[in-house]
Amino acid sequence: MEDLPRQVRICQNTSCRKLGSAKVLAAFQALPVEGVEILATRCLGQCGNGPMVLVLPDAIWYGGVHPDEVPAVVTKHLQGGTPVKGMLYST
Repeated sequence: MEDLPRQVRICQNTSCRKLGSAKVLAAFQALPVEGVEILATRCLGQCGNGPMVLVLPDAIWYGGVHPDEVPAVVTKHLQGGTPVKGMLYST
């Protein structure tokens, strides 16, 4: 069985963009992690709770993400393997 690619998907649809998702995307792009693809996506189906971030294949959701919180996601989750509990969003 082939490993699924590691991805961070950041919603760039209307409501998330109004809440600052472009800055969240830029913050992830500024802190690249080897083997993790950063993707701007369409609506992730959680409108009004954004900016929404989905980490795959972990299926971990973060809601209401601010750019200054991105380093914690990168170091703790993407590099350390432990989701940031205070930021988790339940779908």
